[in-house]
This record gives sequence, C-alpha cells and structure tokens, in this order.
Amino acid sequence: MSGMSAVRAEFDLTRALDAACSGTARTALCGVLLALVWFAPLGYRALLTPDEGRYATIALEMMRSGDWITPRLNGFLYFEKPALQYWMGALAFHLFGVNDFAARLWPGLTGLLTVLAVAYTARRLWGRAAGGHAAMVGAGTTWIIANSHFLSLDMGLTFFLTLALCAFLLGQRDGAGDDERRRAMWVTWAAIAGATLSKGLVGVLIPGATLVLYSLLNRQWAFWRRMHWGTGLPLFLALAAPWFVAVSLRNPDFFEFFFIHEHFQRYLTDEAQRVGAPWYFVPFLLVGFMPWTTTLPALARLGARRDDSQTFQPLRLLLVWSAFVFVFFSVSRSKLPSYILPMFPALALLAAAWLERVDASRLPRHLLLPVAGCVAMIVVAPFADRFATHDTPAEILRPMALLMALGAALFIAGAALAWRALRRGHRNAATLVVAAASLVSVTLVMSGHDSHGSLKSSEEAVEALAPELRADDPVFSVAMYDQTLPYYLRRDVTLVAYSGELAFGQRHDPQRWIPTLEQFDARWRALPRGAAMMPRALFLQMQHAGLPMRVVYEDPRRVVVVRS
Repeated sequence: MSGMSAVRAEFDLTRALDAACSGTARTALCGVLLALVWFAPLGYRALLTPDEGRYATIALEMMRSGDWITPRLNGFLYFEKPALQYWMGALAFHLFGVNDFAARLWPGLTGLLTVLAVAYTARRLWGRAAGGHAAMVGAGTTWIIANSHFLSLDMGLTFFLTLALCAFLLGQRDGAGDDERRRAMWVTWAAIAGATLSKGLVGVLIPGATLVLYSLLNRQWAFWRRMHWGTGLPLFLALAAPWFVAVSLRNPDFFEFFFIHEHFQRYLTDEAQRVGAPWYFVPFLLVGFMPWTTTLPALARLGARRDDSQTFQPLRLLLVWSAFVFVFFSVSRSKLPSYILPMFPALALLAAAWLERVDASRLPRHLLLPVAGCVAMIVVAPFADRFATHDTPAEILRPMALLMALGAALFIAGAALAWRALRRGHRNAATLVVAAASLVSVTLVMSGHDSHGSLKSSEEAVEALAPELRADDPVFSVAMYDQTLPYYLRRDVTLVAYSGELAFGQRHDPQRWIPTLEQFDARWRALPRGAAMMPRALFLQMQHAGLPMRVVYEDPRRVVVVRS
C-alpha cells in the first residue's frame, strides 16, 4: 500500500470510529458488545479463597437450606455481612445452576449497571456526548472491571451507592420539576436501603457524610428540605429493616456481633488484622483508575471550581463524595483494596464532564502513563521465573506473564490508534478505543491469574478427590480452611484446629468442629473412611507420626489425603 493510501485508510478508520460513537446504532451495538465481553469471562476462572469461596458457599447453603434469614458459612452462623448478596447468589444458582458463572453473576451484573447508571446520569446532566464518555470511562476503568469479575460484596455495594448518588444529582439539579425530584429521591432512599442490605451502616454513612460535608463547604441547606423525608425515610425502613428485625429475633446475639463487632471494632481497632498505612489506598487509586489516572489532578480542579451559573453544584458533590470515601477508609484500622471502589463511578462522572470541556489536543499526553506501564509489563514478563518461590513455582507464573504481556501489547496497540484519532480531532473514537482496549486487556490479565488461582482454589483438589469419596465419608480441613472447599465439594467440611472468622459460629455450635490435632488424630485412626486437606508441613509431620493416609492430590501449599 502506498504512503498516501495508508494515510487515507487510517483517516477512514478513525472517521468511521468517530461516526460509530454517535447515534442510536452505536448505542445498541456498543451495548451488545460490552455485555458480551463483560459477562463472558465470569465463569472462566476458578473461585478463589477467601472471599469468592466464602460468599459462594453462603449463597449455596442458603439456597439448599431454604433459610433466607440466617446466613451460614460451612454450617456455622455467619453474621459479618447482611443478606442481600447471598439472596442474589442463591437466586443465580437456582436460575443457572451451581457454577462459577452464577457465583459471580451478581458482581458482574451490578458492575455493568453501575456503568449504565453513570452514563445515564452524565447524559441527563451534560448531554448525549457526556453520557457516552461516562460509559466509556466507567467500562474502561481497571478497578471497576476487576471488581465486577471478582466475587466480593464491594461491587454490589458500589452499585447501590452509585444509584443513590446519581438519583440525588438528577433530583436536586437546578431545573428539576417537583414530580421528577420526588421520584428521584425515592430512588435515592431505596438505593441507600440496598446499600445497607449489601454491607451494613456504610450504606448510610457514605451518602449522609457526603451531603453534610457538601452543605458545610458550599453553605447550602435548601436541598435537605427537598429530600422527601416523609415518604423517603419510611421507604428506606420498609426495605432495609425487615431482614435486620427478623435475623435479630431468630438470633439474639446478632445485634451485638454485627453492629458493635463488625462495624465499630473493625473500623477502630486492629482486631481484623488488616492494618495499613495512611497511604495504603494511594497505589490502588492510581492503578485502579488506569488508563485515566493522569486526569485526576484535572478532575480535582474541575470539581473544586464553582459554577456561578447554577445553585446546585453537581461537580463539587462528586469531588466531595470521592474525597470522603478515600479519606474515610484511609483512616480505618481495617483496610482491603476494594474498599475505595465506591469513589470510582463518581470519578467517571467527573471525567465525563471534563472530557466535554478539555481541548482534544491536550489528551494524547494522558496516554503516556498507561502505555509506559504496559511497556514495563512486557519487559518484566520474560523474567517471571525470577519471582518464583517454593509456594509459587515458575510453571504457575509463566502463563500469567504471557497473558499479562499479551494484554499490555493489546492496550499499546489501542493507545496508538487512539493517539492517531486524537491528532485528527476524533475525541469520541479515541475514548472508545482506549476504553475497549482497557476492558479487554484487564480481562486477559485476570484470565492469566487462573494459573496462580489454582493454588488458592480447591477446584482441582476436589476433582482429584471426587472418585475416592462416598456420599457419607467425612471430609476434614486440618489447621487450614480453604473457603472454596465446601463450595466445590457441595457440602460442609469439619474444621480441625482452625477458627479465624468462624470463631463466633464455633462458640454457638462447638460439636461441629474439632479443636485440637490430638483429637483429630484419634478420630481419623478410628474411621474406616474419610478425607482431609492440610498444609504440606503438617502432612509431613503426620506422615512421620504414622497416621494412616494416602495422597490423592498435592500442590506446593497443601495435600489432600484419604483414609480407605
């Protein structure tokens, strides 16, 4: 192809992409493609311990027992979190069967709904183009993608908090009619109830504290009178309160454990053993907002700026929301990477507003950081063996490194196309390409983690154990607890010399577990048949002591044995 033909083809491609980013056809096509790419990987990877195994096991147990009030983990009372996600998981198992896709369906669905919520809100606030930008930024944000494809509570919580935020923005904006405001505030109250049923008091705290801070910073109080307390608060209580009342009536210890232990003690003390430095979340913010990370200073300036043309300041509210979420969890004594997830949809809305205002000629430089990160991943990938340890051998790391490099190369190619589109003023096409490349790249990298995930999942162990196991054979988890073991076995296991987060349930049902290794030794020797999972070091110790057992599965971290 001649140079002139190459230039013409390149121009035609970027023009076609830009045209595809406007109109009803684009919306339908992009929506279908997004849904396919979004949901297809949900069942590819094995569930991981602890979070994915824990929440899948609770949902499965709830579906099988028919008890929709009292959550149980491996047969023990488990009151650390509310029941909404367990209900959704149990419903997914009922509709689609017990499989990994159904287990992750709720975070996958709520992640996509979060993207749609910010897109709809941006469109209503700032126009059609802003709605498209919000959808692309949200769908391409690393931390939203990752948490939508991982089974935890945080994506469901984030969806309801985002829905509450978006409904509030639309209902309180200048020019909103009385009927529109009333409906929007009802959605806000209902969404706060959903957030509360997803993860507890934080579902009320984040919206409430954000509004208080916004009022103080902007000296605006009128919107408090427009929140329809008379109908909204009863709606919130009608949705959120019944489960808390029902579970408290059935389980008198629930209130103290859930509200005191799981909220105040976890936040204020080191009891959960998840302590981190005040800057703990900084790298998760910087990496999690990729590939849009370098826009953060501009988003902060945009959110801080007052718009004198209107009374209500939606951009300021978004900035206050994001800052409060980050600071609130940064000062907590209990930290996990996904805790700051609720700030990312607000950042996506800020980014949509910023993209509508910024000169397109300033955008190419924002591609440099994510491209540099991808180049670093490609450079490091061939040296994966150097990161191998006894617990994580090289053959586990190599597939991860390969897909990591492939995902990075794909993003670099997308960034190159986006850069060319921006040079010709095709802002929409560039944003679409970057978002699509980010989504596919992050999905590839997560898929590569499945090889490492085999060390944090019982799927392969159960496959090896199943031919050896009868329906009535007891299964023991000795001095360890892989949360995925009961899920893949499709039944409870007997814990030995292990408590952890199950200590509360073990105190209420002490007959369901074996407290000491000595008791297990006696029980095992008396059994005609049985199976057990244990750490490799303990297996060697028990083998030396002459415990009768035969190995059916082993990896660098654990051993599965049978007594037959």
